[in-house]
Formats: sequence, C-alpha cells, structure tokens
Amino acid sequence: MQGANSGDTAWVLISTALVLVMTPALAFFYGGMVRKKNILSTLNLSFIVMALMGIQWVLFGYSLSFGTDIKGLIGGLNFAGLIGVGAEPNPDYAATIPHLAFSAFQMMFAIITPALITGAFVERVRFKTFLVFSVLWATLVYDPVCHWVWGNGGILRQFGALDFAGGTVVHITAGFSALAFAIAIGTRRGFGVRHFEPHHIPYSVLGAGLLWMGWFGFNGGSALAADGLAVNAVVTTNTAAAAAGLMWMILSWRDNKPSVLGIVTGAVVGLVAVTPACGFITPLSAIIIGIVAAVVSYYAIQFRQKMGLDESLDVWACHGMGGLTGALLTGVFATTTVNPNGADGLLYGNPQLLWVQLVTVIVVALFSFVVTFGVTKLLAYTMGLRVSENEEEVGLDLSEHGERAYA
Repeated sequence: MQGANSGDTAWVLISTALVLVMTPALAFFYGGMVRKKNILSTLNLSFIVMALMGIQWVLFGYSLSFGTDIKGLIGGLNFAGLIGVGAEPNPDYAATIPHLAFSAFQMMFAIITPALITGAFVERVRFKTFLVFSVLWATLVYDPVCHWVWGNGGILRQFGALDFAGGTVVHITAGFSALAFAIAIGTRRGFGVRHFEPHHIPYSVLGAGLLWMGWFGFNGGSALAADGLAVNAVVTTNTAAAAAGLMWMILSWRDNKPSVLGIVTGAVVGLVAVTPACGFITPLSAIIIGIVAAVVSYYAIQFRQKMGLDESLDVWACHGMGGLTGALLTGVFATTTVNPNGADGLLYGNPQLLWVQLVTVIVVALFSFVVTFGVTKLLAYTMGLRVSENEEEVGLDLSEHGERAYA
C-alpha cells in the first residue's frame, strides 16, 4: 500500500463501521414512531437497503458516482465491479488511504440515503415496489448528484459548491424525494381522523442516540484522515446537535410540554444541518446552525400538518429543510481558517459562496423531487405503490412479511 497512511486508513475504516450502524439505528428511530402492526415492515425497509445498495454500489453505483467524468454529469463505468479499486490510494479523492477504503466509506452514504426516504411512506408501501424504487432511485438520483458534488469534474464541484459530508448529497436528495413520494402515494387510511400514536418512543430515543454516535464517523470520517480537520468536524457535529436539541425543547415547551420525541428529533435535525458545514466552520457557528435549523424544521412540520400531507415521519421537514438550511448557512459561516481547501463565506467577506450554495440547493432539490415523482408515478402505473386497504388495516408486518413483532 505505497502512499497509504495506516492512521488515516484505520480512522476511515472505523468511520465506515460507524456510518453503517446508522442505518439500523435509523430503522429503530423510525420504527418507534409507527404503529406496532407495522414495526417489522419499517425496520426492514432500512435493513434491506443495506443489502440492495451493498450490491448496487459494487456493480456500478460507485463507478457512476466517482468514475471518469462524463461532461460533469455522471461518472463512467471504468470502476464497474470495483475493477481497479484496490489497495493503492487514488489521489483524486483520498491520497493517504487505499482506494477501496474510500469506496467502502462512500458506500455507507449510498446505503443510508434511500433508507432515509422510507419515513415518508411507512405503513402503506408495497415491499416489492420499494425494492425496485430503491435501485432506480440510487441510480437516477443519488449517483448523479453524488458525482455533481463530490466527483472529480462534477458540475457543482466545479461551480464551487461546498458539502463536507453530505448535507446536499444525502439529506436534500432524501428529503425532497420523500416529499415527492408522499405526494404520489397518498395518505394512510384514517389520516387526519384517527390519532396515529407512536407505539414505542424508547426505540426512537435509542435510534437517535445511535445516530448521534454514528454521525461522528459520518462527518469526522469525511475528512478522510485522522487529523485536526476530523476533530473539528466531530466537535462541530456534537455542538450543532446539542444546540438543536435544546432549541427544539424550548419550542415544544412553549407550545405545550417538552416532548421527548421532539428533543431527540431536534438533535437529529442539528446533525443533519451541520453535515455540509462541519469541516468548514467553527464550534460557535455550529451553535447558530443548530438553533436556526431546529426552528426551520419545527415550523416546517407544522406547515406540513396544516397542508394535510401525510409525509409520515417528516423526512422532508427534518432532512430536506434541515439539509437545505445547513447548506445555505455553510455559505455564511465557512472559513478558510478552519479548512484552507474550502472557501470563506458571507461572514468572512465572500458573499459569492452564499450564492453558489443557494443555486446548488435549488438545483439538487428540484432534480430530486422531479425525478422521484416521475419514478413513483411510473411504478404506481406498472406495479402499484401501496398495499390494499385490507392489507393496510391488518398491518404490513402480517400482510407483507407474515410475521408479528410481538407475540
């Protein structure tokens, strides 16, 4: 492994494991919020993505994302099957770790992103349709956007967009795709009439805590080295989560009582919002990002409720709007004193970066929404998006999987 640094490699491998754990953590975060007749289905929507994307990424997903650039839009197939992706570093992406380690780390992002979307359509989606959707979505949305932002020669990378760990690539794509899917699939039976109470909030608290821990690998690992930049990413990540959790507590306390589910949701929003910024900002800026993102997402949920949209677990409000807020504020708070390879933002005398970030989030949000809506409508016509009314009433654990979570 000539050129590979053992410390950097070890940190990226540890981070890879931390990010993978985030997907089952997400499963429990979501699973606690659904009715008990649908928890196995909800858990499985995340778990099966680890298998699906684990194969898609190796076969062609990595190559489409990071292969030889084709007009800034997509990667070529030169890395299909991970051919040529081995123990030697690739200086275009990570000069001190094996190319295969970089690919493995990036795979975990490709896994969790479609899993995030599942919160939009739990308790009513057909499992076999979801399998097809996940592969199509990863190929048509995630891989191109990943190349645009992170790929060598990608159009948004060339434009100057900053996304340290996936606020745009992961959270905006997932959030606005979730919005499109929720519109396409329609509401659950009884939505707006019955009260759909979360059946096991402790599961959600456990899932959120594991997400918080895993996010240190998500963001800190994106430095691709065991260095000061990784440390900065870890500290700003924790700081934004703490600030957002506290802000959400204050908002929910003002409206009624401080909701436990709300507090952990707020912390997750802070983690989302700091993701694009964590390697470019100071801890003090992370506090502001966490507070602002909590306010934006909190009222985005209220707006969604007033509109009568059954985007069940608020992926758009928390990930879409949280990621958008963080990406925009990166354009305000980024500073080259933290990361010389980044850029100064508005606060440091460069308003151009805020413009770049604004254009980036608009392009990615629109692209994700439009393509996802088209894919879901196609699948609705050819396969059907949702289970029958009787299957939905029985619950997807039994009707789709033939199992009960609780005897």
